[in-house]
Amino acid sequence: MKFKGFTEEDFDVFNVDGLEERMKVLIAQVRPKLEALGSHFAPILTSMTGDEFFSHVAKHARRSVNPPKDTWVAFSHDKRGYKKHPHFQIGLWGDHIFVWFAIINEAVDKDVYAQILRGHMDGMRNHIPENFVWSTDHTKPDTIDQFDPDFLDRLGKIKKAEFLCGRTFTKEEAIQHPNLLDEIEHIFKTLVPLYEWVTKSAVLK
Repeated sequence: MKFKGFTEEDFDVFNVDGLEERMKVLIAQVRPKLEALGSHFAPILTSMTGDEFFSHVAKHARRSVNPPKDTWVAFSHDKRGYKKHPHFQIGLWGDHIFVWFAIINEAVDKDVYAQILRGHMDGMRNHIPENFVWSTDHTKPDTIDQFDPDFLDRLGKIKKAEFLCGRTFTKEEAIQHPNLLDEIEHIFKTLVPLYEWVTKSAVLK
């Protein structure tokens, strides 16, 4: 299946009540599009980084009561998973989509990543465009407009702290965007230096 864009029905999935009911619609309506995005962007990220990337579509398998409020496809150099590594994500909430470079709470060596990124703060300020946003918690839809060095202090010291950078688009923007795949590719290209800084630094050798 080729990705043909998001529709209103994709976002309406998150209005369905009940875990079993929502998952049934999510699997039928949204998951094929996430799989298509995975197939499209994994080789692109491989080409951009020189590392072989694999896509991982969220299964929400740990949920037993509460239905998911968002869903995503993640991209990692690890075929077995992504949560322990710096990775990329594309996903959606009920009112917007997100495109992230992410170091989440389950990542190993977060203190090392924080140290490396501290050494690249000028690079982040100069390289990341003003329309990019930041987050310190991937489980919440809120974003932060400006980079704050405190993000890195928390990342290095607090177990649950996270570091995400990328862009979001309202559901209307996502549905109506004439070249969404090209836009996402451009975002990933902008974010690749963050991935390379934290994965290919001499500090990790």
